[in-house]
Amino acid sequence: MAMQLRRRTILITGGTSGIGRELGRQLLDLGNTVIVTGRDQERLEQAARDLPGVHTLLSDVSDPSAVAALYDEVVELFPNLDTIINNAGIMRNLKLDQERSLADVTREIEIGLNGPIHMVQQFLPFLKRRKQSLIINVSSGLAFVPFPAAPVYSAAKAGLHAYTRCLRAQLESTGVTVVELVPPGTETPLFRGEFAKEMKGEKGMDPKVLVRRAIEGIEAGKTEIRPGPSNILKIASRLAPNFMFRQMIRLSQLRPGVA
Repeated sequence: MAMQLRRRTILITGGTSGIGRELGRQLLDLGNTVIVTGRDQERLEQAARDLPGVHTLLSDVSDPSAVAALYDEVVELFPNLDTIINNAGIMRNLKLDQERSLADVTREIEIGLNGPIHMVQQFLPFLKRRKQSLIINVSSGLAFVPFPAAPVYSAAKAGLHAYTRCLRAQLESTGVTVVELVPPGTETPLFRGEFAKEMKGEKGMDPKVLVRRAIEGIEAGKTEIRPGPSNILKIASRLAPNFMFRQMIRLSQLRPGVA
């Protein structure tokens, strides 16, 4: 169903940098009330300076008690909330044969998969009472073809893709629209952070272009938005999955035979 992203009240998790901050910027420009969350108070304060009019709240989506507290605060301060964008995530370059604590190795899952599930579970009863409410889950093209240099991140995004499809099916007869935004590699701190060696010579999508296409897609009624290379990854995952995965192995700069 086509949906105007104007005059809405929108909560964005992980909204202090990258895709989240650009979503905040463009949605504010369209006349929406925008609330962004993050785990770092300094970054939240910087986001408030960069995006005049944005509201900021400290919260950690990986912590169920923090999500419950966020819900209480948001519905009291913003009773017209009708949209949540589950954008928070981290992406790490992990060598699985190196020693790492059990709690640490699953951080991408705790934030990037469990986080959206926590948010939806907490906010869904409220959103079901609103007219034309909207849930947007931000996954990744790596949900279709995993990147061996980021194994747990790839797993989290594949899980989020599956969860989002199931959520959409279960909510089909309600007034809640479920959209998946599937970014390709995007020029953000996350894209460059731990992957400078692997991404050398690779060009990511401009966040401004990504968000503009996302908004256009949502307003056109699309429920799975796959800009540029993300669409190629989905098609290739069906037509030539082994070939595409071998390309990802090469990009990961793994030794031949290691996957």
